[in-house]
Amino acid sequence: MASHSSSRALFRTAARTRPRASVRHLGPNWYAAVMGTAIVASAGATLPHPVPRALTVAVWAVATTALAVLLGARAVHWGRHRDQARSHLLDPAVAPFYGCLSMALLAVGGATLLVGKDVIGERAAIGVDALLFVAGTLVGLAAAAAVPYLMVARHRIALDEASPVWLLPVVAPMVSAAQGPALLPHLPRGQWQEAMLLGSYAMFGLSLIAAFVMLPLIFGRLVVHGPLPLALTPTLFLVLGPLGQSTTAVNALADVAPDAISAAYASAFNAFAVVYGVPAMGFALLWFALAAALVVRALRAGMGFAMTWWGFTFPVGTCVTGASGLARHTGLHAYEWLAVGLYAFLVAAVVTAAFHTVRGLLTGRLLTPAR
Repeated sequence: MASHSSSRALFRTAARTRPRASVRHLGPNWYAAVMGTAIVASAGATLPHPVPRALTVAVWAVATTALAVLLGARAVHWGRHRDQARSHLLDPAVAPFYGCLSMALLAVGGATLLVGKDVIGERAAIGVDALLFVAGTLVGLAAAAAVPYLMVARHRIALDEASPVWLLPVVAPMVSAAQGPALLPHLPRGQWQEAMLLGSYAMFGLSLIAAFVMLPLIFGRLVVHGPLPLALTPTLFLVLGPLGQSTTAVNALADVAPDAISAAYASAFNAFAVVYGVPAMGFALLWFALAAALVVRALRAGMGFAMTWWGFTFPVGTCVTGASGLARHTGLHAYEWLAVGLYAFLVAAVVTAAFHTVRGLLTGRLLTPAR
C-alpha cells in the first residue's frame, strides 16, 4: 500500500515538473520549416536535370499541408495568447522572424504554380499562387518596414547582439521579386505586365540595399565578438538568402522581360542577370564555406538541435535556384553541377531538420518555454 502511494506521488511530481507543450510558445520562426520544405519542390523542378516530378509534387503537398496547419495554429496563438504575441513583436530576437510568414506564403505559392498544377490544374494553381503572392508581398513589405522601425524605436539592442536573423524581414520582398516573374505571363499584356516587371525590380532593389546595409554589422559582430552562441550558429546560413534569392530574381526577371518591356531594356536586364549574378554567387560560396566551418566548430563544441537548423534549408535552396538560373543564361556546365551539389545538401538538411522537428513535436519539447 505504501509502495502504491509512493508511486502515485512520484507520478504526480513528474507530471508537475514535466514541461507543458502549448501553442502559446509557437513563434513565427516555425514558418521557416514551411519555407525550407517548399523550396525543395521548387528547386528540384528548376534544376538543369529536374528530379522526378512525383517527388516534387509530394514535397509540395507536405509544405502546403504544413502551411495550412501552421496558419491555423498561429491564429489560435493570436486569439488565445495576445500578450505572448505582442511580446514577440517587442523581442528583438523574435520580431525579425515575422518576415518568415511572408516567405512561407510566397514559397508555397510559387511551388503550387510550378509543380502543384499537376494535381489541382493550372487555372487553380494560378489562382492559389496569385492569392499567396499578394498576401505574402503585402506581409513582406509591412515586415520590411515595421521590424526595422521597432528595432530603432522600441528595441534596445547592443552591437554584440547583431545577428543574421536581422535579414529575415528585409529579404522577404526579394522573394516576391523572384516569384513575380512566374505570374507575369498570366497578366494582361501592357501596363499590368510592365508593372509586375518593374515592381519586382523595385522590390529587388529595396531588399538588396537593406541587406547590404546590415551585412557589415553582422560580419563586424563576428570579427569583434567572436562566433555566435551555439544554438544560433546555423543562422549564419541566412546570409545566403539575399545572395541566392537576388540571383534567382534577376535571372527570372530577365526571362520574362522581353514580354513586358522594350527590347533595349530587355537586353539590358538579360545582361544584368549575368553581370550581377556571377559575383553574387561567388560571394555566396565564400560565405557558405565560412558558415560551414563555424557550424563544424559548433558541432564539435556540442551544438544540439534547435529550430535554427531550418536556417540550413531555404537560403541554400535560393542558391540552388540562383545557380540554375545562371546555368540557363550562361550555358556553363559548372553552374549545373553547382546547382545539383547544393540541392543534395538542401535535401539532406531538410530531412535532418524535419526528423528532429517531428521528434521534438511528439515529445512536446519544441512547444515548451525556452530555457
